[in-house]
Amino acid sequence: MGVLNCTPDSFSDGGRFLAADAAVAHARRMIVEGVDIVDIGGESTRPGSLPVDPAEQIRRTIPVIEHIRSFWDGPISIDTTKAEVARAALAAGANWINDISAFRDDDGMADIAAKSGSMVVLMHMQGTPRTMQTAPDYSDVVTEVRDFLQERANFALGLGVKVDRLVVDPGIGFGKRQDDNLAILGNLPRIAELGFPVLVGASRKSFIGKITGDDTPDRLEGSLAAAVWAALHGARIVRVHDVAATRKALRVAESIAGAQAGRSPIP
Repeated sequence: MGVLNCTPDSFSDGGRFLAADAAVAHARRMIVEGVDIVDIGGESTRPGSLPVDPAEQIRRTIPVIEHIRSFWDGPISIDTTKAEVARAALAAGANWINDISAFRDDDGMADIAAKSGSMVVLMHMQGTPRTMQTAPDYSDVVTEVRDFLQERANFALGLGVKVDRLVVDPGIGFGKRQDDNLAILGNLPRIAELGFPVLVGASRKSFIGKITGDDTPDRLEGSLAAAVWAALHGARIVRVHDVAATRKALRVAESIAGAQAGRSPIP
């Protein structure tokens, strides 16, 4: 899953793809690099960020979705917690909903997801983007995240979302301390045991910088390490900024894993 932030203030690339033509050009680059899903958002969810009005999210994202859909038939995801934005995005050609609130922010989101048949990503977050890093606290972060994701999946299923439409995301960096992020990544098989595909978004996040000492734009190596680890320990989807480099790293890791298991390497 390739990240496309149509925002002025996202933590990694805020402002670079706010203009629709720049966003579409970046999508084209990711497609050439082999992206499987393009995830488009019009609202930054970095720590301390403020909500963006649905109308403004729609203004930023819908022309981009329409343009990408005109030349690409792959999955397009709308990264939003607002039903109004999701409805407009699906009408424009998106077919995934990536909701960091896991249907808690807008009562209408689950109904839209169920009726549209779109794929849905439900993410764990303690607090809101504005407050989530103020004082996150857990007794057992892996168990608490796992239980939350199970509860939200049950909620979605109860409102008509089909089981094969659900993806869960433990929310690396969303209301998590350094040790919490590492514990989740170190125990991904426990999240995968829920039976839903697991998405991990660790790319360029601050926990990597705390380990390597690198600023946000220089966290490629750490991001690749996190993506490879996640993929080898239960993640089915990794949400990344650097598509080409990540695909190469995953290809090598998966070939080694395949050879170890007696399977033919990936061609």
